Amino acid sequence: MVDCTRTLRHSTPVPRSRVLAVTMALIVVALAAFPATGAGDGDPASDVLATQSVYLPQDTGATATQQAELGAIESAAQKSGYQIRVAMIATPSDLGSVGALWHQPQSYAEFLGQELSILYRGTLLVVMPNGFGLYEGGHPTGAAQSALASIRPPGKAGLVDGTLTAIQRLATASGHTLQVSGVSAPTGPAGNDTGTWIALAVGAALIAAAWAASLRALPPRLASRRSTAT
Repeated sequence: MVDCTRTLRHSTPVPRSRVLAVTMALIVVALAAFPATGAGDGDPASDVLATQSVYLPQDTGATATQQAELGAIESAAQKSGYQIRVAMIATPSDLGSVGALWHQPQSYAEFLGQELSILYRGTLLVVMPNGFGLYEGGHPTGAAQSALASIRPPGKAGLVDGTLTAIQRLATASGHTLQVSGVSAPTGPAGNDTGTWIALAVGAALIAAAWAASLRALPPRLASRRSTAT
């Protein structure tokens, strides 16, 4: 049997401060691996729409098929040369710290459009259960508003379907025809779920490495007791 006590006694102890720093760094990296949900952010939609075309929070209840339809119509809009970004707001929590704009889709569209103006100046559509809001880089939106006038407020249950209809109407009013072929829900595991499992695996590995480092840094007497107990 290997004398663990002798081995640990002759090993060079690692300073506790270094172990603590390494452990904290590994934990930070592990946490950073998890995808951000935007919950609790000052204005989640502005963060998402800075780089993506659709802000679709989980509480919209969008099915896999509806998500595929949204992706298809956004792709068709891009191919036709029509620029549009969409924020779907199902509950006040989707607004982050600007929850006072709940049930005020036009006010929120103007607020969000100004936030995005440095990066994006195309059409911005906000969809809430009680109606729609539009912002077009500070330009008048009368014609676009007229295109949406006949669409009834979608309610929370119809938020995604209302969004799909609104995008089609707005594109047509702007002289763009969106050719959307049949879509179906993806059959494989969702990308977010796969990413979450990968993040969990990476996090577990990093935490295990940090734990091993802390064991090596124990004083010889404590290390001897730990190895004996094991």
